[in-house]
Amino acid sequence: METALLEPARLGGLVLPNRLVMAPMTRNRADASGVATGLMATYYAQRATAGLIIAEAATPNAVGQTYPNIPAIHAPAHVAGWRRVTGAVHDAGGRMFLQLQHGGRVGHPDNSGLHPVAPSPVPLPDTIHTPSGARPAVVPREMTAADVRSTVADFASAARNAVDAGFAGVEVHSANGYLLHQFLSRATNRRTDAYGGPAEARIRFTVEVTRAVADAVGPDRVGVRISPGVTANAMHEDDLDDVYPALVRALAEISPAYLHVVYADPDSALFHTIRRMWPGTLIANPVLPGVTTEHVAREAAASSPRAPTSSPSAARSWRIPTSSSGSASARR
Repeated sequence: METALLEPARLGGLVLPNRLVMAPMTRNRADASGVATGLMATYYAQRATAGLIIAEAATPNAVGQTYPNIPAIHAPAHVAGWRRVTGAVHDAGGRMFLQLQHGGRVGHPDNSGLHPVAPSPVPLPDTIHTPSGARPAVVPREMTAADVRSTVADFASAARNAVDAGFAGVEVHSANGYLLHQFLSRATNRRTDAYGGPAEARIRFTVEVTRAVADAVGPDRVGVRISPGVTANAMHEDDLDDVYPALVRALAEISPAYLHVVYADPDSALFHTIRRMWPGTLIANPVLPGVTTEHVAREAAASSPRAPTSSPSAARSWRIPTSSSGSASARR
């Protein structure tokens, strides 16, 4: 089974030397303006032997910032900073995607200098870390139709910036209670326009962002991250079986390089539905307390069907965290 984990795998236009994928993790190591630092270049270069590194979330616009010292990718200085990081990783023989994340209601004026926006004015029922300590979350401003359009455009621009900075692709973050995930849930999306109400309307924003990003840099450079039922950032979803099959079906029409399911439960009926529906590469990130990561990786590799190497669109990849530093294993 060790051999299976170390075999090459296809992901979009990339051939990965092994099936180990480093998870994106919030690290708060950028400077105050969101520019990646030399420490980040060193950190990622040290992990370049992974088949793929998915770098920590970077914000596509200023209002999307979550916490202090989060990197961004919406200004020339951000591109230049990340280019130093990707250059160090490339010099060490590695490959990188960049995760794109807008915080939505998970933000604070003390961090971004701007008032957070969200699908609806439903505040995070928690505090937000700021430079002056934990502060109560504010009630976000409901996004207008113009805000929605401009945010979609910002994601597309951020994807182009990421490729310009040397990334092989980007991951659209529609998980863990951030903006795109907030649109998916009836608890945080109380809109009555084309982006709220039935499941088919609530998935629209994630689909539009993904399509715009794919149009900007090519679908083979794009992944999408989802987290059905995950309660991070006080999320609540009560119609998973309506939302996620509809979302997966719509995303499949865009043909991104992969779909990444966070906290995937291999015993869940919904996970098996998603796996059955998804025609391309599936990256599954199960959290199984009490099971060693080596065991998890081997089980995932053993249970994942092998696809012909000549047919990357039929591949299945699994991503399982193996340490707190965010390393992971992948199985095609």
